[in-house]
Order: sequence, then C-alpha cells, then structure tokens
Amino acid sequence: MDIAYWVVAGLLSLFYLYSGGIKVIRSRERLRPMMAWVDDMPMPVVRTLGAFEVLGAIGLVLPPLTGTAPWLAPVAAGGLVVLQVGATAVHLRRGDRRIALNLGLLVAAAGAGWLATTWL
Repeated sequence: MDIAYWVVAGLLSLFYLYSGGIKVIRSRERLRPMMAWVDDMPMPVVRTLGAFEVLGAIGLVLPPLTGTAPWLAPVAAGGLVVLQVGATAVHLRRGDRRIALNLGLLVAAAGAGWLATTWL
C-alpha cells in the first residue's frame, strides 16, 4: 500500500503542481489555448483554483513525507476530488464532452485518498 500511495500521490502532485502553477502565473491569453473555459471565469477565480491545486499537490506529499499531520493527505485528496467534480461540471455545462482527463484525475485522487486512509 505504501508504494501504491506514493506512485499515485507523486503523479497527481506533479500534474497539479504544473496545472495549478500555470493558472496562478500565466495570463488569460496564455491559458486560453489549453483551457478554453478561462473565458467563462474571472481571473481571480482561475488563480484561486490554481492555488487550490498547488495546495492539494503539496498536501498529498508533504504531510506523509514529514510525518507531521499525515491526516492532511486524505483531506487534500478529497479536495482534489471535489475540484474534479466541479471541473467536470464546467466542461459539461459548456458542451465540452472531453472529460476523460477529469474523470481519470477524479478516480486517481479518490484512490489516493483511500490509500492514504488505509495507510495511516
């Protein structure tokens, strides 16, 4: 279980650090080619979502790694699940049926949360 958690949590963390980091740093124009939905959201919301993604990525790795408040790992995973439910809803509301990545991330985050709770 330990190895499975670190593989899933590590991959999710890498994805969310990148995805969240570019939402925090890049302009709307630079995000638009990858994320057409940014036109539907105010930039403070996009930046906040990016910050939540970065915090979720850190929460998956840092608490179990340091042994300080390891209960934060399943909380972070749960937050990423909620984030992906919302992202899937936004895509479907916009008529975008390409939600495979969102569903994959949702399943991976739920798996990381489950692995974190069984591992603790």
